[in-house]
Amino acid sequence: MSQIKTKQNRIAIINKDKCKPKKCRRECRKACPVVRSGKQCIDVSPKSSIAFISEILCIGCGLCVKKCPFKAVRIINLPTNLEKHTTHRFGPNTFKLHRLPTPRPGQVLGLVGTNGIGKSTALSILSGKIKPNLGRFDNPPDWRDILTKYRGSELQGYFTKLLEEKMKATTKPQYVDHIPRAIKGKVGRLISMKDEKKEAKHYMKELDLIKLKDRRLKLLSGGELQRFAICIVCCTKSDVYMFDEPSSYLDVKQRLKAAVTIRSLLSSDNYVIVVEHDLAVLDYLSDFVCVLYGVPGAYGVISMPFSVREGINVFLAGFLPTENMKFRDSALTFKIAQTAEGQDSDEDEDSDEDEENKKKKKKGEYRYPEMVKKLGTFKLTVKRGTYYDSEIIVMLGENGAGKTTFIKMIGGFIKPDEGESMQKIKFSYKPQTLSPTFRGTVRELFHTKIRGTYTHPQFITDVIKPLSIDYLMNQSVLHLSGGELQRVALILALGKPANVYLIDEPSAYLDSEQRIAAAKVIRRFILHSKKSCFVVEHDFIMSVYMADKVIVYEGQPAIDCTANSPESLLTGMNRFLKNLNITFRRDPTNLRPRINKINSVKDVEQKKSGNYFFLDNDEEED
Repeated sequence: MSQIKTKQNRIAIINKDKCKPKKCRRECRKACPVVRSGKQCIDVSPKSSIAFISEILCIGCGLCVKKCPFKAVRIINLPTNLEKHTTHRFGPNTFKLHRLPTPRPGQVLGLVGTNGIGKSTALSILSGKIKPNLGRFDNPPDWRDILTKYRGSELQGYFTKLLEEKMKATTKPQYVDHIPRAIKGKVGRLISMKDEKKEAKHYMKELDLIKLKDRRLKLLSGGELQRFAICIVCCTKSDVYMFDEPSSYLDVKQRLKAAVTIRSLLSSDNYVIVVEHDLAVLDYLSDFVCVLYGVPGAYGVISMPFSVREGINVFLAGFLPTENMKFRDSALTFKIAQTAEGQDSDEDEDSDEDEENKKKKKKGEYRYPEMVKKLGTFKLTVKRGTYYDSEIIVMLGENGAGKTTFIKMIGGFIKPDEGESMQKIKFSYKPQTLSPTFRGTVRELFHTKIRGTYTHPQFITDVIKPLSIDYLMNQSVLHLSGGELQRVALILALGKPANVYLIDEPSAYLDSEQRIAAAKVIRRFILHSKKSCFVVEHDFIMSVYMADKVIVYEGQPAIDCTANSPESLLTGMNRFLKNLNITFRRDPTNLRPRINKINSVKDVEQKKSGNYFFLDNDEEED
């Protein structure tokens, strides 16, 4: 009886990439007290490609975890009563998914959760690409058993239609940069080939693809590939539309256009499901939300559906009231650095330091001159500006407006065609695109590039621990995922001693939780080090959290743009949002920015008053 209970409440995960039986002495097996008692709890031999741990026999002592030289083993205690809700498991000692989200016709379902928690797996099951095995990977059930499992729920009807081929599902993949490897040709021709609705011109216009119709797919940037992939899905006649991270690589304006386009697919009898890490876009796009929690790479649990506001707030709070489940140690809240010229910010844990730094800013005042740079047919005009110590300036503008060009002029990478060159300053730069070439582990990379910093106790507390990279230290840099590489690059940039830090798109490849952690790390580091920082960022929530001041770009992208002087968060955001014709309010629970629905009561009210960015004492609308 105790064995059954153990099986229900505990799982063993073995990382295939880290487990190397041919290079170890089977320390996990030698340390296991169950093996020493004569039972085959851990099976591993020199010829094994990977170890096996019996979850039925495992007593959860954790000795195998401690003794494994490659840190390949994890023993995780599960919440109770999850076994009967198992949806899928890929094999022994691998990831396990519990429950499924239930899509509703005529509404957009949003999925929110960290990376590696099962969002893409859930999409694959709902699209019919993966047949759910209910955890029985050694003896997969047939469809009759699966339908019996979901009998009485909306998923029974959903899977029945999918099985009888009465329903077609189309998915926009997560990694759009892989698309040119699979298909070749010109953008316009490829879209017309998939245009089952005969509405290609409409979707190409909405997604700004008209000017790209004669360009070959392999020449498109990440943002252009993203819009191409969204357009292909929109042109397809389907009953289920699925979008896996549709905002990646897109600027704020493009994200909102993509959201409006995706919502336009809704009808009374079709389904739309979206996985999104930009919480402002997810809020704007979705009608209801399911939260995913668990341990990344080990198991994921999908919650019951919530309203949009409640679901995102539950995710940020880290507590599911419906299941009495706490899945994060601390809640994620948003405190704004500055709301208006001369006004103090909302008080937070750094309020005392803000007061101290305001006095010190007067001593650390720096200027950059007016500059003009021409790149082919593109012209960027930079108005002169002032920045201070312990200040973060966020650049707001569309793709192609010249934000990266401005950062490179500040750092001295390129010289202006008109105006004075920047004075020589000590800078640290995190580029937009990351192409690792270092042949070694993350620890060796840190030791080579930031030897004196990465072992400093203050830097470990402020930067390394919050970004959760301990498990990466012995991994090869060349084998890191996009999100892992982004966090390593951020540590490298902050670890280099400098007067000015230049950070280009720190949220790329990061999930919602990691984005907030990265924003807090940047803000705390700049505050404590008393240096200056320029950040290019498209995630609105991350921008608002970090910014002391903003630089707003105006003009026509890729042709002629102007970077205005740094201005206060309130006036700058008002100017930027007015150009986009959208308004934001703040959630009273955690102060996160929320986009008002177009032409809603609050949207109309704020536009009339000219207050596009936040109203006081918001009353929620959903």
